[in-house]
Amino acid sequence: MSLQLQTNIAKPDSFYNRLIDMQRDLSEEEVQMMNAKLILLLSNHIGEEEVLFEAMDLAKP
Repeated sequence: MSLQLQTNIAKPDSFYNRLIDMQRDLSEEEVQMMNAKLILLLSNHIGEEEVLFEAMDLAKP
């Protein structure tokens, strides 16, 4: 299995807006904690180490 790079979300704008709304009124520390939790939850759902490592490599600045 390899990382899906094409749009695979039925309503990407809706998802993005929800993600941004989740951060509203949070401190920087709370945003970082929420993002870390979301990353871990989604990583567990994906479960494929190869895919996760590929995503990590692509996300590096």
